[in-house]
Amino acid sequence: MSEHQQGSYVLPGQEYTRDTTYIETRITTDGRDGYPVEAGRYRLVVARACPWANRAIIVRRLLGLEDALSMGMCGPTHDVRSWTFDLDPGGVDPVLGIERLQEAYFRRTPDYPRGITVPAIVDIPTGAVVTNDFAQMTLDLSTEWSAFHREGAPDLYPEQLREEIDEVALAVYKDVNNGVYRCGFAGSQRSYEFAFDRLFARLDWLSERLAGQRYLVGDTITEADVRLFTTLARFDPVYHGHFKTNRSKLSEMPVLWAYARDLFQTPGFGDTIDFAQIKEHYYVVHKDVNPSRIVPKGPDLANWLTPHHREELGGRPFGDGTPPPPPRPGEVVPEGATPLRVGH
Repeated sequence: MSEHQQGSYVLPGQEYTRDTTYIETRITTDGRDGYPVEAGRYRLVVARACPWANRAIIVRRLLGLEDALSMGMCGPTHDVRSWTFDLDPGGVDPVLGIERLQEAYFRRTPDYPRGITVPAIVDIPTGAVVTNDFAQMTLDLSTEWSAFHREGAPDLYPEQLREEIDEVALAVYKDVNNGVYRCGFAGSQRSYEFAFDRLFARLDWLSERLAGQRYLVGDTITEADVRLFTTLARFDPVYHGHFKTNRSKLSEMPVLWAYARDLFQTPGFGDTIDFAQIKEHYYVVHKDVNPSRIVPKGPDLANWLTPHHREELGGRPFGDGTPPPPPRPGEVVPEGATPLRVGH
């Protein structure tokens, strides 16, 4: 998700407030909003750099939806107008035939007035965005797209745990997922310190919760873990310095660091993380936070592969399911951008 599209992220003297108005149209089995689930009809547009889009990449992969739902990938940087397809030949998405994601938004709503955000699901026949409601989107991939799940797909949103998953996910969203942005884009010392204290109080709460259980809710990976993971993966490379969340590095919080490494080493999680794109996005796009646009060389990523010992807590990562197969050839993170592929 692109936080602002005006090219300015910090409003002096003000607390950062995220625009949470999204296109709430849903793609459902019964098609009640006019968009029924159909294999091959829609394209998920993401950017590896973005934590909110990263969730959708992970869920799509865990559920094995690659054949049913194609994926278009924007580059790590964007201008004030839109995310762009600069990773593709000619800078054009090969399925949608557009250079800017903005074009798909305008086909849905001419002169769409809000942020052009990822993830977005586009209706290929019309070229129009169906939804950019990232929170509902991944839940619908789990519940509405089940006819196209791979054999052995995990249940990331089990019915009997949904209330608890929603409760934990909301706390994580307010204080952690969005909390790091409230630190980084704070326009006053007071609003920064308030967000900082909330962030680390919640991280301490999560550490206590995870000290005795392998996953956030129940004994298997759920949507709640996906939502926390994408922020933790960006913590040391970006948030600790760029967003001033520097009470502790993730690698200095033993429980959360082991939990994050456990997930990183689980198929479908770490193999979606492109640290090079992540760093380029934040340090280059947020030029009012980082005017020099210099991208830090560190940190060393090899420690993501060290033993975590979380398996000693029990738990079954995929429940009654199985790990996903390796990423498709066109969806593999490049060498050098991940410790999973250094020197391979």
